Parts: sequence; structure tokens; C-alpha cells
Amino acid sequence: MKYTVSIEIALPRERVVQLLADPAHMPKWLRGLVLHEPLSGVHGQVGTESRVVMQMGKQRMECTETITRREPADLRGIPKGHAVHFDREIVGEGMWSAVRETLTEGGPQKTLWVSESEYRFSGLMMRLVGRLMPGAFRKQSQQHMQDFKAFAEEGKDVREAKG
Repeated sequence: MKYTVSIEIALPRERVVQLLADPAHMPKWLRGLVLHEPLSGVHGQVGTESRVVMQMGKQRMECTETITRREPADLRGIPKGHAVHFDREIVGEGMWSAVRETLTEGGPQKTLWVSESEYRFSGLMMRLVGRLMPGAFRKQSQQHMQDFKAFAEEGKDVREAKG
């Protein structure tokens, strides 16, 4: 299963990249995040493996995330017109995913964030989930982007949201 979601954020690309790259901000916008800890490497750097635990309702999911691409490697002073790329692979029980994030300038005070996701499932239960609920994965990705936009632009924290 593959899909692409995108969102425009009313902030300069450099600021959006800073906020996305800072692990201290993740719980503020990544709805359901319980834990995100590097097992090896440095957060956000290519090759870093992290343990990620997410809670969605009564469902708890644990997986391993590996950063596969970060361009440019140094996020300070990114030349105008250059895209920023963050790619990662996520492996959990019965699931493999690759996510490719691209951030481009949408104007002097705007950033376009495009996220391409690919999922593969194994095991009967996970294959059924993938077939019966493909829209749920896309919807969750879009929700994470909307939550980040609200955090970045307005300082909203998903942990303070009702419902």
C-alpha cells in the first residue's frame, strides 16, 4: 500500500525543519507517542535506530525506526531552492514501512511538507488490517501533519487537547 499526503505550513522552511528535527518537540505534536528513544546513533542522523512506542486507543504498538536519509546532513544554512529530505524505515510486528518526507519552500514564509508512505504487511491479521483499513493509515498520517502544523504555527500541544 502506498500513499502521499501533504500540508502547507505558514513558517519558513528553516523553522519547520528545526521543529521537526528536535526530539523534545515530538510529544507535543505526534499524537499517541509514548516513547521514542535511540537504541544506537544520534536522534535524526542517518543509521540511527530508535525504539518507538505508540498508543492508539487501547492498541499499543512497538516498532524500530531507522533513519535512512537526511539531506542535507547539516540543517543549518540550507541554500534557497533546495529541498530537505528525511527518510526512515519502520519495522514492527507484521509490518514494514518506508516514509519519505520532503520539505520545500512554498514562499518566503511558507513550507510545503510532502510525505510519501509505503506499507507492507505479513501475517494474516496484519494483512487483513492493511486490506480492510487502508484509509486509516492515510488518515493517521494526515492527522500527524495537521497536529504538527497546529503546534508549529500556534503552539498547540496534542497532550492538552480534549478528546
